[in-house]
Amino acid sequence: MMRVLVVDDEPQLLRALRINLSARRYEVVVAADGASALEAAARHLPDLVILDLGLPDMDGAEVIAGLRGWTKVPILVLSGRADAADKVDALDAGADDYVTKPFSMEELMARLRALQRRAEGDSGADEPVVLIGHFSVDLSAKTITRRADASAEAPESVHLTKTEWAVLEVLVRNPGRLVSGKQLLQQVWGPAYKSETNYLRFYLAKLRQKLEPEPSHPKQLLTEPGMGYRFQP
Repeated sequence: MMRVLVVDDEPQLLRALRINLSARRYEVVVAADGASALEAAARHLPDLVILDLGLPDMDGAEVIAGLRGWTKVPILVLSGRADAADKVDALDAGADDYVTKPFSMEELMARLRALQRRAEGDSGADEPVVLIGHFSVDLSAKTITRRADASAEAPESVHLTKTEWAVLEVLVRNPGRLVSGKQLLQQVWGPAYKSETNYLRFYLAKLRQKLEPEPSHPKQLLTEPGMGYRFQP
């Protein structure tokens, strides 16, 4: 049974989440503030964390940083804030995904299931071969070839530049996870890069042209405006 730590200072929401998660056979641990959340995480070692950003004693991003100091547990952020910058800060601190309040329980559960699959290793994030469009991407060999089940008169390969590979690898090693623009820039170009979003637009467009069947309507290399990028397996 998966253990979920739910952190929120709204008693009604906390109760609703506990009831709904328990009904879906999750073991639920609750906390109403940041300090209690960090203590509960250390004591109960949850498999997943649902975390509100607006806590009475500390910002949710501080809780994320505290957790990331010792655990890689998937963290789903709940945010009632309209400013996308707050969500980006949470993602940069180490959150895996977010849901904006008010939200439907169906959406929350879908996001939670996606994180659960990732936590259980079912997403294939550690596998050396990833499927994008009609192509198989071998991260170990750094090669891309047309899949055998795709119609082609002859084997076809795709060449990526060093930078294109770096951008693609960050995304595909985080399947289903939103990667903020700042994260992507710093992992590919270095810590001095924070706001050069034109770089990302350029390289994502190049990758889509090479890998997506319909580059203008991508289904796997996705952009979430103002937030970041996501590889959808």
